[in-house]
Amino acid sequence: MSDKIRIVGIVGSLRNGSYNRALMNAAVELAPENATLEIAEISEIPVYNQDDEKKMPASAMEFKRKVKEADAILFATPEYNYSIPGGLKNAIDFASRPYTDNSWEGKPVAIMSASNGMLGASRAQYHLRQTFVFLNMHALNKPEVIVPSVAQKIGADGRLADEHTRKKIKELLEALVAFTITLQKK
Repeated sequence: MSDKIRIVGIVGSLRNGSYNRALMNAAVELAPENATLEIAEISEIPVYNQDDEKKMPASAMEFKRKVKEADAILFATPEYNYSIPGGLKNAIDFASRPYTDNSWEGKPVAIMSASNGMLGASRAQYHLRQTFVFLNMHALNKPEVIVPSVAQKIGADGRLADEHTRKKIKELLEALVAFTITLQKK
């Protein structure tokens, strides 16, 4: 067990100026002193094809390595068509393959989500949680960080400016670190 809990952050949106990227950037700033948070990029991972499992693309292998070495995972995702973005699902699939080498196995995981809508991408969170069941991940249930009307909470500089949301992200990170430590002791 290392001195600090290593959290890997994964942003579901590939969009420049992504609100969920702003949430994750705030999380990097707000990480507890006994944790580190590194963002693992998914934008260069090609579309999953099972034929590529024997010679996985370098970007997918690097992503898979970061997930495997993490003590915990933090997702920040928007909602696309009542679910998670395709690029995020694609990255999840690569890190779970081949079938005998699931990098997500046993990882504690937390979710944040944001959208301009009133539900703050809550449906995407629930779909992501369904995926965790098959991946055998340990989902942190509370606190929930669901950010509605997010455009009003981002400053002109692209940073998360809303203090209430920043406070909730800090609480989520503290809970994820405590949950991870508890699971490591078992």
